[in-house]
Amino acid sequence: MIRLFPVPFRLISDEQQFKKWQWINARIAKAPADHRPESHKVYVDTVTVEGNPIPSAKQWKERRPHLERLRILEDFGAAEVERSVDRGPTLALVRPKRVLGLDITPAANPTWSDEELAKLLAHQEQAGLFDDTDAKAIRTLRKLPYDFHYRYVCDSGGGEQEYRHKIADWEAGALFWTCRAKYGAAWEAPFRAKLETNLPQADLVFLMGTIHRFPDKWLIVSLIYPPRRPLPDGLPDQGLLFPL
Repeated sequence: MIRLFPVPFRLISDEQQFKKWQWINARIAKAPADHRPESHKVYVDTVTVEGNPIPSAKQWKERRPHLERLRILEDFGAAEVERSVDRGPTLALVRPKRVLGLDITPAANPTWSDEELAKLLAHQEQAGLFDDTDAKAIRTLRKLPYDFHYRYVCDSGGGEQEYRHKIADWEAGALFWTCRAKYGAAWEAPFRAKLETNLPQADLVFLMGTIHRFPDKWLIVSLIYPPRRPLPDGLPDQGLLFPL
């Protein structure tokens, strides 16, 4: 796995926009100011989309082979041990044994700071897609007013180990805005139902990555949730009740 940035998705042309599980071609180069081994700069103007997104039909029949090529850890602790080695990996796939719950807390800073806005604008400049219109659009981007953390358990060498990590998945943020628009003040119940109940019913895997400025700080960058395989006794797969 590698990390590609910046990808100012709102600003790239329609014919270059791609979806999750869709192949692209692009020119990339190792990010010189980012010492994480997987971090690469992507030249957004070179992006070309290849074919249609890989479908999720038939129990993720076409997606599973791509996941199975990747190493999935059963304990987050193993990812941190490997990272602590010089230039160790800063991306990892982790399959939690059990999700204990979802913590929802008000964000410390519910609006963008000047430093955050400057960083967002700098990313657009690096991508070569910046103008005054883009600057205004970035300033109107909504920042999530809450932080979301999964509490979960993994099997470690000494038994079960509990962890807590922040969810930085874009889809989780989009789900929050959708729930709030649809349910108003009652947004939390349907939001929890999806993240705390429905996704753990799937074969949930965390794509985890570290923060550049804080190399030992891990986030859940993305949630991957193929349906569980059929049980040995022939019972049907539970699947997802409400996919994101």
